Amino acid sequence: MVARSANVSRVAVSRAFNPHTSLKPEKRALILKVAEELNYTPDRAARALVSGRSHLVGVIVPDVCSPWESQEIDALTTALQNEGFATLLFKTRTDLSMDATLLTYMKGFNPDAVIAFVENVKPTILAGVLDRAVPIYVHYPRETEAGFDRPDADGPLYDRLNVLQYAGIEQAVALMQGYGAKRLAYLTGVYRSGASTAREDTLRKVMADRGLGEPIMVVGDFTYDTAYAATVDLFRVGDGADAVFAANDVGAFGVIDALRHELKLRVPEDVKVVGFDDIEQSHWKSYNLTTVKIDLDERVRALVRLILRRLSKPSAGALEETVQTRLVVRGTVG
Repeated sequence: MVARSANVSRVAVSRAFNPHTSLKPEKRALILKVAEELNYTPDRAARALVSGRSHLVGVIVPDVCSPWESQEIDALTTALQNEGFATLLFKTRTDLSMDATLLTYMKGFNPDAVIAFVENVKPTILAGVLDRAVPIYVHYPRETEAGFDRPDADGPLYDRLNVLQYAGIEQAVALMQGYGAKRLAYLTGVYRSGASTAREDTLRKVMADRGLGEPIMVVGDFTYDTAYAATVDLFRVGDGADAVFAANDVGAFGVIDALRHELKLRVPEDVKVVGFDDIEQSHWKSYNLTTVKIDLDERVRALVRLILRRLSKPSAGALEETVQTRLVVRGTVG
């Protein structure tokens, strides 16, 4: 009906709904205008049977309400939609494992790609439910002079985004040390979190290289309330610290508020504070947080590139993209 009304071929109608197709702009605009007038939308299921592509991307996350996750999901969803993909969001249990029913749902949708932001849902698990899709994992490798470590090649195929943390953490420690900090505390993230553990290992190496000894360990879980309480304990039960490096920005906010409002200490004069992520709230004047930045736009672009590369080369070996970190200096060190 659309082809007849617009006086074009059915192939042209099909191509008009692909934002990256090679169709003259005026012709595509005419087809979409006629389709809107006729209340026509393409049958995605039928197209998927012909093309083998569902134009769906599964995203597995530990939660959707924390600032970093919500900001990343928002940016990623926007970027995927601009490439013609819809997003399927799957949330893990509180122990970060995946419900078997959700895995069945995922298989039924036959996504073109799946991005796993949690290391608990292993490639071996996804390999059992995915058909042609190759999952993408965010990897926080240990860095050496020779480069960085890569996962064992044995096992199911998966692609990965490597987030290199050494540069940003080294800059943070150098800044704190430069302003006189000698006793550094590390506020951890969730127990056994790959990101938090990798940050701790990197921090230990940087501090050892700079003659600062071991960090004082403070147990956190990426949340504000736990960070607040742990900071009070650090100074009232323990011996305190000259500086606190938090595994994420929300934890750093809890540290800052505990220091200022509960312990009546000044930031940065008495205690320096550094966060990690550089979420949108970090530049708010109440915190003005110095933090190690993961560039969100760069990270999202890298994930989208992995999807597009895999779809263009479905039989390729493991694909990689790599992003760096850097320090953003604001008012909590100085």
